[in-house]
Amino acid sequence: MSSGHAGGLLVVDTSSTLHVRLSGPPAPEDVGRLCALLEAAEPGLVVCEIGGLGRGGLGAVDALARLRLVARRRGHRLEFRGTGPELRELLGLVGLRELL
Repeated sequence: MSSGHAGGLLVVDTSSTLHVRLSGPPAPEDVGRLCALLEAAEPGLVVCEIGGLGRGGLGAVDALARLRLVARRRGHRLEFRGTGPELRELLGLVGLRELL
């Protein structure tokens, strides 16, 4: 099953591994929906493609940190894939490189 949204949340695949792709900077309501999805899902692997975030920004950093926190609380293994060098550098500057 997949669903689309005009904001930053593009695809949600509810197979055994949960796949999420961010196609752009997520709006606060997108992050809320993703967190609710993680809260409702059985613990397992969650793969989050974030190549669409590009350079990111502090909003992207906040979104990734929130997703990691919810995933950790629910027992998910969260993997971020497709991180660009600018976002990696920004995460390092704010002390959150371990998110990746």
